[in-house]
This record gives sequence, structure tokens and C-alpha cells, in this order.
Amino acid sequence: MEEKFVDKTNDISHQLNCKDCGALLLYSPGAQKLACKYCGAQNDILPKEKIEVKETDYNDFINNKIQQEEKQIISTVKCNNCGASTTLKPNITSDNCAFCASPLVIQNGTTSTIIKPSYVLPFKVDSNTAHLGFTNWLNALWFAPNDLKKYASLNEKLKGMYMPYWTYDAKTTTQYQGERGDYYYTTEQRQVTVNGKTEMRSEQVRHTRWSYKNGTVVNTFDDVSVLASHSLPDETTRSLEPWDFNNLAPYNEGFISGFQTECYQVEVKDGFETAKKVMSTKIETSVRQDIAGDEQRIGNLNTDYNAITFKHILLPIWISAYQYNGKVYRFIINGRTGKLEGERPFSWIKIALTIAVVVAIIGGLFYYFGG
Repeated sequence: MEEKFVDKTNDISHQLNCKDCGALLLYSPGAQKLACKYCGAQNDILPKEKIEVKETDYNDFINNKIQQEEKQIISTVKCNNCGASTTLKPNITSDNCAFCASPLVIQNGTTSTIIKPSYVLPFKVDSNTAHLGFTNWLNALWFAPNDLKKYASLNEKLKGMYMPYWTYDAKTTTQYQGERGDYYYTTEQRQVTVNGKTEMRSEQVRHTRWSYKNGTVVNTFDDVSVLASHSLPDETTRSLEPWDFNNLAPYNEGFISGFQTECYQVEVKDGFETAKKVMSTKIETSVRQDIAGDEQRIGNLNTDYNAITFKHILLPIWISAYQYNGKVYRFIINGRTGKLEGERPFSWIKIALTIAVVVAIIGGLFYYFGG
């Protein structure tokens, strides 16, 4: 078993060398080839034909093949503040964490072995476009502290990062018990007061008639994505969706060259438990539709998960993290679509001054017109 494990383990440096002269190549978002700036050689990184994305059988992997899966050796440094574990660019001697902006202790770098990603969604949004979006976002902030906008002129504050994800497919069969509520109306006499006089009026009053329901619903899930890291809040990364999974490419170091990569911290099995929570929303919606009526009460759900498959992929983001008054704020861009999500501090001095000015203007108008 040990010999097979070593044979299927590959080393990764997150840099790619030219096939002709050996010079370091950096991936340019959207490119299908890497052109060497020294000798001009074209280095292919994308397959010429459309690829067929293959899934891994979940149960077979967990029970039999977890030690046989192809691995890779990576060199990472772990942030002592937020716990993020990321790869380093070549020849870097000092850096800040992309997720919380804390200084990284490069001497604490470690080497570890992880399951090799099967596919990657290459960057499509380049650094200039990402930085322009970051700048426009900062400049459009109302009531932001003045010194916050200094970050708009610091290119190194915006980093290209590949985030690890698990995606899951499954077919679910759910048996349920619940109640169906149907509205009906009765006419009732109500006492009301009109112009100081009391009178009786007829009103339609709504009631709900409840009846017992049970049944079975079937759902099919494709590419339920789960962030395999604790470095970013789940609600933040969900806001960057959707991802164009139909453009996945086989994992190739050429796409990673020049970027950093976050290593997965969530194992395959734990990731599927998170995926179940995502699936549960659609399952509950299907149950309510099956119960029908005007209202529904769900008493019991029993779901079986079948035909479960998964894959390990890397998705691209541009990220800027900054600390302001001891709190971490992040700005994130979907590296494919340009969709952005940002966190920001407020200047309470500006807010207070604005309120004071508005109150003064209102007071002045009231005094003027009142006089």
C-alpha cells in the first residue's frame, strides 16, 4: 500500500517552466497558452478538445480508495491569526495573509500531502479589471473613513487566490409526513364604530382547515458546491455564485502559476454533511409543493441519498483583506464573472456630522418658514 501511495504522489510548486528555455511562466487570465517572454515559445495548458468531467463514487472512495487517490505534496504557510493555510509564491520572504491581512511567518512553512485537485476553473478576470472594480467600490463608499481609501492605490492588497471546493451529485428519495392547510371563509357580524356611532357589519373571516398528508418526493442534485476551507464565511462565498462549472479544465499547474492556493481544511466526508444542508432547502420546497394547499406543516422527513459522487476542484477569486480598528474586512471578486462582495467600516464621525448638518438645515427651514 505504501509503495502505491508514493507512486501516485506528485510534487507541486505552483510555478511552471517554459518547455524550451526553462524560464518561469505566469498564467494570464483567459489564456489557452502561456507565451514565454524570453524565447517566445507557446506552452499549451488547455486541451484542444472538450473534456468529459468525471465524478468519483463517494461511497467507494470513503470505504475503499481514500488512500489510493492521487496525492500531491505542497509547501504551505499557516496564518497564526485566522488559521488559513496557503501556498507561497516563489522567492517570497515576507507576506501578509490574504484572508485577514496579518503578517505571515514564512519560517513556519510546512510540507503536507493532500488529495490532488481533479479540475480547475481558470481565472478569466485579470488583475487590472479586478483592481479597477476594487477602486470603484472603495470610491463609492459613503461614510467610509478617509484613510480606508489608501488601499485603492496598493496593488499588492488584491491577491489572486484559488479556493478549494468539493462538489457533490446525488439522487435523494424523501418520505414525509405533514399537514395540508386549505383556506375557507365564513361571514361574521362585527361591531364597529363609524363617526362616533356603533353599528354591525358583515365581514369575511378566513380560517384554515388542516388535513393529514404523507408521500414521497425524489430530487436530483448536480454540482452542489461546498467550500473546503474555514478561511471565508460560507455566506460570503455563496454570494459569489453561480460558477460556470461547464468550463472546468483538467488540473494543470499552468493555471496555478503566479497565483496562491488555499489548501482544503474540510475533508470529503465532512463536506458532504454540509452539502446535505444545502440540499435540504430544495427537498423541503419539493415536499411543500407535493403537500400543496394554501399552507403546509412538515412533521417528519426521512431522506435516503443514492448515486453520490464528488470531485475536488479549485475556483478563482481576487481577495483583499485589511484590518481597521482591530477588525478584519474583506473584498472578494469572482475570478470568472467579476461579481463582487465587500465588507466595509463606517466613519461614525462623518455620520454624526451629516446628521448634525441635516438637523441644522431642517431647523433653519422650520425657523424661517415658521417666522
